[in-house]
Amino acid sequence: MEGALEAQMWSDAVNQANKQALLAWVKETGIQLVQVNGQRKYGGPPPGWIGDPPPPGSEVFIGKLPQDIYENKLIPLFQSVGKLYEFRLMMTFSGLNRGFAYAKYGNRRGAQIAIAALNSFEVQKGCPITVCRSTEKCELCVDGLSAAVEQGQLRMLLQEMTAGVLSISLYPSPSRKGGQLAVLKYNSHRAAAMAKKTLVEGHLGLCGQEIEVDWLKLDVKQRLRASLASAVPARLQPGVFEGGGPSQVPGEAETCPLPPARGVLDRLNALCKKQQLGPPVFLTKCVQATPAGWLRFWYQVVIPGYPSPFSGFLWLKADMSGMDGHAEAKNAIALQLLRTLGCLAV
Repeated sequence: MEGALEAQMWSDAVNQANKQALLAWVKETGIQLVQVNGQRKYGGPPPGWIGDPPPPGSEVFIGKLPQDIYENKLIPLFQSVGKLYEFRLMMTFSGLNRGFAYAKYGNRRGAQIAIAALNSFEVQKGCPITVCRSTEKCELCVDGLSAAVEQGQLRMLLQEMTAGVLSISLYPSPSRKGGQLAVLKYNSHRAAAMAKKTLVEGHLGLCGQEIEVDWLKLDVKQRLRASLASAVPARLQPGVFEGGGPSQVPGEAETCPLPPARGVLDRLNALCKKQQLGPPVFLTKCVQATPAGWLRFWYQVVIPGYPSPFSGFLWLKADMSGMDGHAEAKNAIALQLLRTLGCLAV
């Protein structure tokens, strides 16, 4: 108890003049500052805000701040170049700032103006600050999941523990033999940051050992792309999917009927729209035809929000109804993608 009191007294004594100036400014302006999770925040949304939150690209990162400067100096400065939606100053337990902050404007134009006007601006004599575009990370990497964990099971658990999850992708773990790695995409940086905090402090309870939760790093993303590029579909779907090895014409027993093409493609488009992945783009090429009526297609599907294109080969039996082979191929591929993206009931 005595130690805690001494720490509080020390903290109150640090930078006392500027702390008093901040309190006076808050009282004078009526502005509301909320401190939570090591940061002090204004707005998000600010008073009188009408409409949706600003789009991605509307936030700037502010670095090289003197640690004794506070919002009474910073908020008026950053409001002078555009309408602020939110301002977040990172804080230490002593009441000094941690040397960096984030300012989010009402639109991307506001952020661009702030960068042009305030980068290298001296907030104190001899203290130029850095102002640049904020990288609003929205993807998390969860490594060490058990191989038994399924996408639907993970989705249900994450929806209970976190908010704003858009998509979940499972991959063989590149560093944990026999384990899985999940890439989680959230609808905003804040949602992803809160999810990261929740998952780090809690536990997933999914039979994984030493589960690691971190932001999805570029090198990990590239490794996942490389592994997907060479991956062979694990299961046969409508049509017959196969890897890039020697061509082998399938037998009649391996075929299965396809559902109506328009319905499957509509389902895939709707799923991609719901998960904010962007519309899928199909490329198909017939690379082989047999006298028995079998067509072998190479395909690649690009979904803008997915880490890597989907590609491979599939066999289709020519449709006697006259339906175009490429349309049939798109139908079969779309059904495979629906399962891959976690929509099993098609």
